[in-house]
Amino acid sequence: MAVVTMPNTPNFSRSSFRLVRAIATAASPFSGKVKTQEFDRVGWEADVTLPAMNRSQAAEWQAFIARCKGPVNTFKFADPDALTNTGTYSTGHLILNSRVADSSITLSFSGNTITSNDSSLGSLVVGDFVHVTGATNDANNGTHKVTTATNATTIVVDTSLTTESNTSGCKVQNNVKGAEGLNMVGSTNSAAGTIKKGDYLSILNATSASADPVQLLMVTEDATDTSGSPHKFAVRTTPKLRTSPTANTYVLFTSPKGMFRMVSPEVDWTADHKSLYSMGFTCSEVI
Repeated sequence: MAVVTMPNTPNFSRSSFRLVRAIATAASPFSGKVKTQEFDRVGWEADVTLPAMNRSQAAEWQAFIARCKGPVNTFKFADPDALTNTGTYSTGHLILNSRVADSSITLSFSGNTITSNDSSLGSLVVGDFVHVTGATNDANNGTHKVTTATNATTIVVDTSLTTESNTSGCKVQNNVKGAEGLNMVGSTNSAAGTIKKGDYLSILNATSASADPVQLLMVTEDATDTSGSPHKFAVRTTPKLRTSPTANTYVLFTSPKGMFRMVSPEVDWTADHKSLYSMGFTCSEVI
C-alpha cells in the first residue's frame, strides 16, 4: 500500500462529508423501548465533485486516480469545506500528554465524584478528560470531563454516576482506545490560543509534524487551555479513538487530514465536445 499525493487545485465544486458509525438497534414491539449497541467501526466518508477542467488540469487528477488503484493505495484528505480551523491556536501541532495512566486501581463512584485508593489523580486539572473502564456499572465507565480536581485521590466530573464502592481492577487513563477526549500540551512553552468546536485534529503516527495521520477527529466542545509552561489543553472529540496512540505523539492542528482510500475500484471521468473534463469520487477513511 502506497500513499499517493492528491493534487491541490482546483478545489472541489461540491462535497458531502459524513461520519459513519456501526450501531445496532433493537426496538421492543411491546414497549417501544430501543436499545443500542455501538461497535468499533467508525470513520469519515466523502463524495466529491471537481469543477469542469481543461485537459492539462484534468491530467493531474486522472494520474492521481489511476495511481490510487481503487481502494488499494491511500491518500491524505480532509473535509474540503473546512481546510482551515477557526481556532487561534498559535502553532501547527500539539503533543499528547499522559496525565493519568493507572491500569489497576480501586475506585468508588457517587453523584459526580470519583474517588481512588491511591494518588494517581494528582496530575489532572479542570477540563481534563479521564477514560474509566472496569467499573461494575456501565454508567461509570467511559470518558468523563473533570470539573473539579479536588486532590490526588478525588475528582468531580460532568457525568451523573451510579453509586458504587471499592471496585478493584479498574483503569483510569487518558488518550486511549475508546476515549472521546484528548489531553495535550502545546508544542512549545509559549504555544497558546483557542481550539473551537467544529475544528478538526489529526492524530499522527509519530513525533513528527510530517508523519502520516492515524485518525481524523472533530472537536465537539471548545478546548480548555490551562496556563503553564507549556500550556495544557483538553478537548472533547468525536469519534472515539480507534487505537491507543503512543505517548507524546503529535496532533496536527494546521491543515489536519485523515488517511483515505477510494471506495470503488471503478473511478471514471467524462469530457464534452470542448474537451472540458468532469470527474468525482467517493472515499472513506482508512480504519
